[in-house]
Amino acid sequence: MFESTITRRITCLGLVALLSVLAPACGGKTGAPVPGAPAPGGPAPAEGAAAGPAPAEPIKLSYSIFFPPTHIQCITGEEWAKEIKKRTNGRVVITVYPGGSLTKAPEVYEGVVNGISDIGMSCFAYTRGRFPLLEGLDLPLGYPDGSTATRVANEMIQKYQPAEIADTHLLYVHAHGPGILASKKRVNTVEDGAGLKSRATVLSSQVVESLGGAPVGMGQPETDEALQKGVAEATLCPVETLKGWKQGEVIDYVVDTSCIGYTTAMFVTMNLDKWNALPPDIQQVFNEVSEEWIAKHGAAWDQADAEGREVVDGLGKQTIALDEAEQARWREKVVPILDEYVANMTAKNLPGDTFLADLQEKLAASAGR
Repeated sequence: MFESTITRRITCLGLVALLSVLAPACGGKTGAPVPGAPAPGGPAPAEGAAAGPAPAEPIKLSYSIFFPPTHIQCITGEEWAKEIKKRTNGRVVITVYPGGSLTKAPEVYEGVVNGISDIGMSCFAYTRGRFPLLEGLDLPLGYPDGSTATRVANEMIQKYQPAEIADTHLLYVHAHGPGILASKKRVNTVEDGAGLKSRATVLSSQVVESLGGAPVGMGQPETDEALQKGVAEATLCPVETLKGWKQGEVIDYVVDTSCIGYTTAMFVTMNLDKWNALPPDIQQVFNEVSEEWIAKHGAAWDQADAEGREVVDGLGKQTIALDEAEQARWREKVVPILDEYVANMTAKNLPGDTFLADLQEKLAASAGR
């Protein structure tokens, strides 16, 4: 019985082998190849591999963002990069380098020009004199919120097309809500700010000087330590920084100076050669997504300001409101800054007077909405 079983198995195996040899000849035709099946003699596809030819190598771009990775504006920038990848079906992959890890805040723009990064986000104000006409965006004009500041800044750049940014491809800009005075000392009047060592950007330092303070020029990343060590006693900043940069922990008072609220315009720009090398359909995706992200960044600034105020209240810090008469005095103090801007632009044959007038008109119109 054991022997007969072996015999039957050998016979069956022989028949299977014979049929495998004869099958292709039967009927005179071979079956159509199965899509995705390997060619005769070729290697089998890897498990899970997509059918069809391998996709082309994606366009890989680097993106330097000066904000720390946990900041809402860095997160919004990362979401922009992900949306570009999504809408290009993976043809573009953008690697984000946050917190100045690729280029420091004042070096981001030139880093894009020179190809250190392909895309960059930072502040125009960090390199005074490099963007003379656009310095007008940061003037103390009483910006009401980040959404308005962001929208107006993009409208102004679209209208004036400044030559000073022609060495990169500007994708869009965004701008924070009104700068306020966060201080370790109580400030109720203009006189109280006399001699106050206040951290400021190169441009907002003019505001500090006009109010009788002593500006301490530095970027946001260094401010927390400066306040702790007494190098600075106060900081001119959007209220969001009191959370986003954790500065609310080292100040005691927040003075609502939105009556002279300045902003800081921030660029998202791309290396010109890299932009020109993109296929037209991908350029269109960049343009479409960037247009949508203008409002997203503005809303993110407003959300961050609201959260900043919550942090200040939660820490028990005191917010000081200026009455109407005091607000008028603060506005009067900064008028020379506006006059100086116009004079400087006139000397450079730039349309500073019309630029400023347009800005003021747009902000007035926004206030009436």
